[in-house]
Amino acid sequence: MPTQIHIYTINHGSLDEFATEWRDKIKPLREKFGFQVSGGWKVAETNQFVMFLSRETANDWESQNQAFYQSDERRLLQPDPARHIARVEQYFVDAV
Repeated sequence: MPTQIHIYTINHGSLDEFATEWRDKIKPLREKFGFQVSGGWKVAETNQFVMFLSRETANDWESQNQAFYQSDERRLLQPDPARHIARVEQYFVDAV
C-alpha cells in the first residue's frame, strides 16, 4: 500500500490551531477522496505537524490528490488551514 509522509512546518504560535483545523476539516475531506489517514502528530519542539496518507493503489494517487485540492470543498474552506503552513515536505515511504 503506497504511503506518503507529510511534514508541515507551522508558523510560530499556530500549531494547536492548525492541528484542530486539520482534524476537523482536512482529515475528513482526505478520507472522502479515498485516502486513509493514519493520524496526525504535533512536534512542539520543531513547530511541525506530521501525518501519513495511504491508498490501496498508487495508480490513481496523483489524480485523487489533484481532485482533493481542486474540489469545491477544499478550495472554499474558510479559514483555510494552509494559512498556518510555512513549509511542506512530502515523501513516499516504505515499511520495513
